[in-house]
Amino acid sequence: MYEYEIEGGFPIKGTIKASGNKNAALPCIAAALLTDQSVILRNVPEIEDTGVMLKILEAFGAKVEKLEANAWKIDAVNITRSDIPAELSKKIRASILFAGPLVARTGKAIMPPPGGDVIGRRRLDTHFLALEELGARVSADRKFEFTSNKLKGAEIFLDETSVTATENAVMAAVLAEGHTEITNAASEPHVQDLCNMLNQMGAKISGVGSNILQIEGVGKLGGCDFTIGPDFMEIGSYIGLAAATHGSITITGVKEKDMRPLRIAYSKLGIRWDIEGDTLTVSENQDLKVNTDLGGMIPKIDDSPWPGFPPDLTSIMTVIATQVEGTVLIFEKMFESRMFFVDKLISMGARITLCDPHRAVVTGPSSLHGDHLVSPDVRAGMAMVIAAMAARGTSRISNVYQIERGYEHLVERLQSLGGHIKRVNVD
Repeated sequence: MYEYEIEGGFPIKGTIKASGNKNAALPCIAAALLTDQSVILRNVPEIEDTGVMLKILEAFGAKVEKLEANAWKIDAVNITRSDIPAELSKKIRASILFAGPLVARTGKAIMPPPGGDVIGRRRLDTHFLALEELGARVSADRKFEFTSNKLKGAEIFLDETSVTATENAVMAAVLAEGHTEITNAASEPHVQDLCNMLNQMGAKISGVGSNILQIEGVGKLGGCDFTIGPDFMEIGSYIGLAAATHGSITITGVKEKDMRPLRIAYSKLGIRWDIEGDTLTVSENQDLKVNTDLGGMIPKIDDSPWPGFPPDLTSIMTVIATQVEGTVLIFEKMFESRMFFVDKLISMGARITLCDPHRAVVTGPSSLHGDHLVSPDVRAGMAMVIAAMAARGTSRISNVYQIERGYEHLVERLQSLGGHIKRVNVD
């Protein structure tokens, strides 16, 4: 076990390459179960979550081989079991993503309730409803069991725009008999990556990038060699780090289209960047002032399904706002407990009023000081890292396992940017 020790007050500066999108890699790993041919995935981030997903594949009987850094070959010729080991399922919420491909490939999927971040109630009902529409029988007692003799296409209206439920429904539908229409589907870049990978394998999915997906079931899928897209949430985190520490950063491997929703929200805090090709640059000359709404009204930064501002970045925006002149409302609509980490920011000197579990009013700039922090989840943990690097003095952050579930080689990359951060052993 170890913690992060961070000495704050040093601007970051340098160049890094964007990691692969964690939330695309996880369903793409699960989708390798849909074929008995070789699947090669590239630009897979080397993080805890992808490692767990690959171990689950091996537990099913798949052969997993590392080809080079960030590239894996998966051969799921012989699937010897349809149940997920409990010790692996509890480590990661994305274990639910095996339900769709397992029931499509083997007719059965058995799993304990998934683990992962504790950021409020994260219902799984939409997964169950979608798979039931396709003909699966679902039992949810102490374990989740999905069984089916034959999946059949259906018209599915998702009761919420759930990313993982959309992915599960798509993975099941590509091998279902007949036509499937999924309405109110999630359309995030990671959902698009999964659909594009499946199409490369021989699936027939149209409407990719929209909230209505049309799928013609096929009898069999082939292999593929697919490259995961960049992680725009990691990119957004590093942009926030540069702004909060009054530093600069250049990030390569960026997709400009993915950054459009982020640009609108970040500009409300006076943060700008330039993009040339796939290279994004944040200069140190940022005018960190809140841009008020018409009439001088306090602006709101709120999240919503894509192409709205992503909920995973509301924690990051909260920390950035503590270093910006003016007042802003952060409205996190989707998870009840995600904003509770702000009490730690307040203990560091931030001026934040937590209105309720979803809304926080932040007034800056605040002079933060070091503190002992505990990471509650991936994104709030990274937000704490940013706060510690912007603060005066030394901070320690524990439960960093949660942070490293989503950020590849974080300590080493921050050190390469001039960050004063190191791992220290915990007695």
